[in-house]
Amino acid sequence: MVIMFQKGLLACLAGFLACVEAVYLDLNDTASVKNASSLIAGGLMDYYTGLQYGQTIGMFSNPYYWWEAGGAWGCMLDYWYFMENDTYNEIVSQALLYQVGEHKDYVPLNQSTTEGNDDQAFWGIAAMTAAERNFTNPPANKPQWLYLAQAVFNTMALRWDLSSCNGGLRWQIFMWNTGYDYKNSVSNGALFHLAARLARYTGNQSYVDWADRVYEWMYGVGLISNGTEKFVYDGVNIAHNCTGNLTRYQWTYNQGLILSGCAYLYNFTKDDKWGTRTFEFLNSSHVFFNNSVMFESACQGANTCNTDQRSFKAYFSRFLGTTAQLIPETRDQIMTWINTSALAAASSCSGGYDGHTCGINWFYGGWDSMYGLGEQMSALEVIVNTRALDRPPPYNATNGGSSVGDGAAGTEEIPTNLSPLDITAGSKAGAGIITCVVGISILSCALWLIL
Repeated sequence: MVIMFQKGLLACLAGFLACVEAVYLDLNDTASVKNASSLIAGGLMDYYTGLQYGQTIGMFSNPYYWWEAGGAWGCMLDYWYFMENDTYNEIVSQALLYQVGEHKDYVPLNQSTTEGNDDQAFWGIAAMTAAERNFTNPPANKPQWLYLAQAVFNTMALRWDLSSCNGGLRWQIFMWNTGYDYKNSVSNGALFHLAARLARYTGNQSYVDWADRVYEWMYGVGLISNGTEKFVYDGVNIAHNCTGNLTRYQWTYNQGLILSGCAYLYNFTKDDKWGTRTFEFLNSSHVFFNNSVMFESACQGANTCNTDQRSFKAYFSRFLGTTAQLIPETRDQIMTWINTSALAAASSCSGGYDGHTCGINWFYGGWDSMYGLGEQMSALEVIVNTRALDRPPPYNATNGGSSVGDGAAGTEEIPTNLSPLDITAGSKAGAGIITCVVGISILSCALWLIL
């Protein structure tokens, strides 16, 4: 399978012409796959600003939020592992450790008032990937990858909310943020997903129990559909005890979180219910493919995908590849989807000043003039996962995984930013006084400027 994009000439400043390297992808040639992914990974890292003076380590340029940075580092871990290329490993490690926060649970101070459960989860998933891929362990005086994943899981599990809908995680951690009254699939699906991976890595049954609890809750409120084809819907408002308020958007990353979580649990427990569910979610995943080419069906056709949604195919590609690694019976279908999508994605990576900027529309047959971090991530993940069966599946603590953790990670001190917050009358009064003082100061400055 070969796609060749002709090298083009771009007019440069001062009348010079510059040759740009376009993507050549031959899935039967490992060197071709490695070269293509190298070009796309370089394009992804063009958005990274953490090494620039005055910028924050671990963060990408505007408008990319903190959560997507966590997702991007997960992509770069896959790039390292599947392509066996350690070019960016020091940067990846530095970023993952810099953003852990005071309590080493991925609630850093710079995000501590706006962070949602799903945001925290994607950094925890990156740390879990580092543990499972046996990424170079941090120094002994730093938190370890498994510890960080467990800390994220524990702090999220402590937010399990029985005050409405008999359980579930709210989208937001803090009650003042829009979405606090919404229980969504990505937050709950990520908790399920982390529980499944921790169960397999540690062998601890309590994580299986948690995964089962989350799955049954999602099914009970309708976030997971009934029937032999399982669909995952976006979320539900807590009004009326989560009844009659279901938002039925289907996103690739939600499907992938649940699909691969079931695969992890089946691989570990050998329980047929998880095997059955794996295939139910796999079979329903056809809604995200057209002639075996992946697309974001809820927004791509209408050209309404926002900045976040343009990265969702990256996570879906990642989770499909992992599922194929864990359950051999899924491989024919998954690798057909991945390989076909990879070739189509490569065809989109033919734009921009560098000649290998990727677009969002993989049906287009070329670059569709769309670009961004999400587009680079999605193309990179689907291409590197063409080698999913050429590399070992995720390690665990008994077959090669060397990362160490702690079942109480994240809870040794007062857990960070648990919700709902206890805002006392004194705190409210103090906040009111501060607000008044700030307001008077602003009015005084304005009056001074006028006079």
